Amino acid sequence: ARTLQGVLEHALATALRHPVRVAASGRTDAGVHAMGQVVGFRSEHLVEPRDLRKSLNALTPPDMAIRDIAVVADGFDPRRHATARVYEYRIWNQAWRSAFWHRFTWHVPRALDLRAMRFAAAALAGRHDFSAFRASDCDSDSPVRHVTQSGFTEAEGLCVYRIEANAFLKHMVRAIVGTLVEVGTGQRPADSVGEVLAGRDRTRAGQTAPPQGLVLVSVRY
Repeated sequence: ARTLQGVLEHALATALRHPVRVAASGRTDAGVHAMGQVVGFRSEHLVEPRDLRKSLNALTPPDMAIRDIAVVADGFDPRRHATARVYEYRIWNQAWRSAFWHRFTWHVPRALDLRAMRFAAAALAGRHDFSAFRASDCDSDSPVRHVTQSGFTEAEGLCVYRIEANAFLKHMVRAIVGTLVEVGTGQRPADSVGEVLAGRDRTRAGQTAPPQGLVLVSVRY
């Protein structure tokens, strides 16, 4: 199958004239987007980062962009050395679908109570066991994560949920968003989210939101 990793490795091999294997900061689910993915690779040649960036952007398709290239220490690991990751989930909250945003949002036509959703989202901040928002096949050793930001903004029909944590479990953000949307539509009270979190039971949380609304915004080091 054609993958982002495969396309990038082919472009790097063409530009550097030797095979290249990249290591990313983490995986995203199929259908999830990334604006700030970080990858590392080793090269046998000394190259000027700005020249390599220009070459790679010429060798890759328009749905991929290389924003920056930097030389790092030999032991740098994009995944293990990350201190935090930031995700955003976009909801198109209008009665009609968006011809522009449909590829990058979850269309929720029912009116959302954003005040209640903000109250519920705030309960997720801090260090918690997030088993209630974890996929059944998640293979992480521990369900404990430290969330430093969890909240909503709204502009021009878009509700944007932003969450920052030291790491994430499989489907964690999408399960959280699915639960918060149930709060926004009145299907569950806002204060129930804290109870769901404490209960550690995935069946008590909401649906897993569709992948296309989720974006990896940045990785911090």
